[in-house]
Amino acid sequence: MGIDADLKLLDTMGAETEVLDSGCCGLAGSFGFEEGDKYEVSIKCAERDLLPSVRNAASSAVLLTDGFSCKNQIEELSDRRALHLAQVMQMAIREGSAGPPADFPERKYPDAI
Repeated sequence: MGIDADLKLLDTMGAETEVLDSGCCGLAGSFGFEEGDKYEVSIKCAERDLLPSVRNAASSAVLLTDGFSCKNQIEELSDRRALHLAQVMQMAIREGSAGPPADFPERKYPDAI
């Protein structure tokens, strides 16, 4: 499916982007929840690139992922939460080009229940 359309939209919005070349986040649907050594494999995949990048991201950075698995891995294994593209678009409409003024911008945009 790719992310070209998402990147084009973000570029049009004036967002600075950094795309991780991390492959799979490790969760892969239910894989990381299954019994046996799959949980450990899931964590090792996430620790390869995704989680170190999340930990090293500025506290003012917006983390974005459209996938449930990646979003869940980030939320469960770090102190951050990734937003969906629609939430980032909502943020841009509300906050303008300067973006949110506070650290951890995801805290101002909770997931719908």
